[in-house]
Amino acid sequence: MIAGRTGTKTSKDGMAEPEEKPDIAKMSFEQALQELEQIVKKLESGETDLEGAIGAYERGHLLKQHCERKLSQARERVEKIVEGSDGAVAAEPVGQEDEIPF
Repeated sequence: MIAGRTGTKTSKDGMAEPEEKPDIAKMSFEQALQELEQIVKKLESGETDLEGAIGAYERGHLLKQHCERKLSQARERVEKIVEGSDGAVAAEPVGQEDEIPF
């Protein structure tokens, strides 16, 4: 399954068609968490058929993994904050690859 596309929606003629979803890799932590919360509410409400529920669950799983990666990256950045001998708190420089865009 493509990370940027999942689920179905019903067109005016009653036919199911793929529903476009944002690319998870480009989402911020907050965006991914918000979509994950919406998926959980939808699944808990039972407002979708089996295929829709499976697709939502798959996307939710990918969103959860994305959120976990973002949190892990943030934790690594926080752990790089060090206390100097004079008691001053400073952060070690973070490389470009460690940047978190959120």
